[in-house]
Amino acid sequence: MAFPPGFLDELRARLSMSDIVGRKVVLKRRSGSEYAGLCPFHNEKTPSFTVNDKKGFFHCFGCGAHGDAVGFVMKTEGLSFPESVEKLAREVGMPVPRATPAERERVERAATLQQVVELAARWFQKQLRLPVGRQGLDYLRGRGLSDQTIDDFRLGFAPDSRDGLISALKRENVPIEKIVEAGLAIQPDDNRDPYDRFRGRVMFVINDRRGRAIAFGGRVMGAGEPKYLNSPETPLFHKGANLYCLDRAREAATKDRPIIVAEGYMDVIALHGAGFTGSVAPLGTALTEGQLGELWKLADEPYLCFDGDNAGRRAAARAAERALPLLRAGKSLRFLALPAGEDPDSLIRSRGPDAVRRMLDLARPLSDVVWDMATENRPVDTPERRASLQRAVEQQVAGIADPVVRDFYRNEMRSRLNRLRRPDSATWQAGARKPFRRPGDPPPPPFAAGSAARRSGVDLDGSRQERALLGALIERPALLHVLAEELAHLPLVNPELGRLRSGLLDALSLVPFGIDPAADDAAAGDIPLEERLIEDHLKRSGLGAVAEAARAKAREVFRDDPADADGWVGQWRRAARHLTQLTADPEELKRAEEALAEDLSEENLRRLQAILDRMRRESADHGAG
Repeated sequence: MAFPPGFLDELRARLSMSDIVGRKVVLKRRSGSEYAGLCPFHNEKTPSFTVNDKKGFFHCFGCGAHGDAVGFVMKTEGLSFPESVEKLAREVGMPVPRATPAERERVERAATLQQVVELAARWFQKQLRLPVGRQGLDYLRGRGLSDQTIDDFRLGFAPDSRDGLISALKRENVPIEKIVEAGLAIQPDDNRDPYDRFRGRVMFVINDRRGRAIAFGGRVMGAGEPKYLNSPETPLFHKGANLYCLDRAREAATKDRPIIVAEGYMDVIALHGAGFTGSVAPLGTALTEGQLGELWKLADEPYLCFDGDNAGRRAAARAAERALPLLRAGKSLRFLALPAGEDPDSLIRSRGPDAVRRMLDLARPLSDVVWDMATENRPVDTPERRASLQRAVEQQVAGIADPVVRDFYRNEMRSRLNRLRRPDSATWQAGARKPFRRPGDPPPPPFAAGSAARRSGVDLDGSRQERALLGALIERPALLHVLAEELAHLPLVNPELGRLRSGLLDALSLVPFGIDPAADDAAAGDIPLEERLIEDHLKRSGLGAVAEAARAKAREVFRDDPADADGWVGQWRRAARHLTQLTADPEELKRAEEALAEDLSEENLRRLQAILDRMRRESADHGAG
């Protein structure tokens, strides 16, 4: 919107820079009309930020920030230029000129409805503190909210009455038509008297980006349906273009606070109480394109924090699908994988704010969620199935509108697809060549690979060691970062355990780097957060049962020995070296058995016996270690 120059000049003349800046910065008068304080736009210990009332500007000699009152409000409150001008004009009682009669009518109509919603918000707040609102107040306190938090978020209560709010607003001379238009009452189709939309509910005020009440969300007390009810679409309120606590998040974004999207109102309030003041929530719908646009105005990569249940995972998948076509360079999403059964509110109450900080550190990129969506419950054990997966992934990626981002996604997904291909079998390296067999000779007699080893009591397949090695990393997830490279090169014969290894490597991003592998995470008497995250990831990948079996085997094999300075890391590496040798020997053993089957010579027999003797010694050495 363009404002007449004279209007802006008069507005600036009426404003006091020190009063406006003083709301955010502690100022000390230096001389006359000049003040100084710590800059709100960068960290400093010595004041370099100055405000001059006479000249009407602020300036920081440290970071170079400079501007007038409108610019200061824009920077500190996340408002646009027109929004900042309108906010300051209201404060000094100046009417804002409108471009056309239609625009003036629209603004005046919205202003009238906003006043109606504000009156309703005050009435709901009052009811919460009266005997009629006792049930709602008990509910909020039972959820751990203090009276200060209840008042700060303007929480209220709608009594279970047909016309309690209507009667209250009529006493304020509000026409019934405006009450209905503001979404506060419902007009039956048969022209019967209107009735209150919200009844028997705890009420949450929904503000616009400038902090003005424009709508409500209500949670029913008891077993009624729907559990949550939001205001309908009105001239004030478009639920697909707004977010709960968006006004607070806009201010938090100016201070580089993380922007977190949760599912519910109580989750957002809990996150704010824990210090995460950039938290918001959709308004009864899946995340929309408009809401994504609002989020990307605040942060390049907002965090989506949905509940750790099937509904939460579906919500995350829908958000990923909605975001893909809209991606552009630098603009994406990150996803917090909450443990199963947890939501932000319960996580904070049980584990505190540090658990949320850990979750932010472990956030997964959108590309991981896209890959999970494509591969979940989809077998990839044949070339045809891998080709089907590739087609599905490429169809998803093709929807990205930005050509540069689309190209990078295509390359990333192809790289992941390539890693699904199984490596070729190891070629025969040991000893002499197999005896020459002339064409027409009968095939060698059947000689099952490993039969000689089994007759000699040698553990050929190493499945016990494989399970124990993988299980140790599930039991002690902090080892994943320490042993990730060795895990990736570990020779695994069992294909089921190969899939478990892939699942563990995929889950690597869920475990924070730098944890002491020797630390006893379970000392607090609870399951460590990292362990729960990995368990949940493996279960979602269909690996829950094999993971639990491997974990049980690890508990049999690995021990906490105070005399062992290397701890589980040393034990794991010794076991891995043994498995590497063990899995190399069977290939050599197989070739020796095949050679002996084709040519029962003494030389081939001695070679087979030597291999068996070496395997017995190595197995005995490992058992002694």
